[in-house]
Amino acid sequence: LDRLVIGIDQALRTLTGQSQAKRSNPAADSTDSVLSEAQRTHAAGLMRVNHAGEICAQALYEGQALTARSDHTRESLLHAAAEERDHLAWCRSRLEELDAKPSVLDPLFYGASFIMGAITGLAGDKISMGFVEATEDQVVQHLDGHLDDLPEGDKRSRAILEQMRTDEAQHGAQALDQGGVEFPPLAKNAMTVVSRIMTETTYRR
Repeated sequence: LDRLVIGIDQALRTLTGQSQAKRSNPAADSTDSVLSEAQRTHAAGLMRVNHAGEICAQALYEGQALTARSDHTRESLLHAAAEERDHLAWCRSRLEELDAKPSVLDPLFYGASFIMGAITGLAGDKISMGFVEATEDQVVQHLDGHLDDLPEGDKRSRAILEQMRTDEAQHGAQALDQGGVEFPPLAKNAMTVVSRIMTETTYRR
């Protein structure tokens, strides 16, 4: 019950933009070139997608931690969630700099992701940690695409996404090291389809 109450509190903080980063923003020392209106709009769309992705990550980790079998797995998930909160805060800050707002669909994505995380946790810690690796593998590919697609002059967004990519790859590797079962390609392909749907629905709203 205590964990559920804490989870509800974290959900409210996540969805209301109250999450605070513990690490310094990677973009702190970066200066953008002048972006055209079209470039700014495109960069904002990409960062809105990434912010929505971090909303989902928070929900997944919280859901998995709630139903984790072992304390060790729960602590690992919550540690990763804490680093993901840095990502969430950085993406939201960048959206504000680009004069853009988060996706109106964030609450829906949070709820769906929390349920998915909780169900995955119930399947056992090995499956749960395997799901972390599969998810992070998808995120790394997604970030690679965004890094290629960002306007060349958007150095601040690029600095954030590069640090996020490093962290996500590390989370995936740690999940396998902790006994996670690697998902087959077919399962990962299905996750790619879901990710693509989220990307297309949050880019503009």
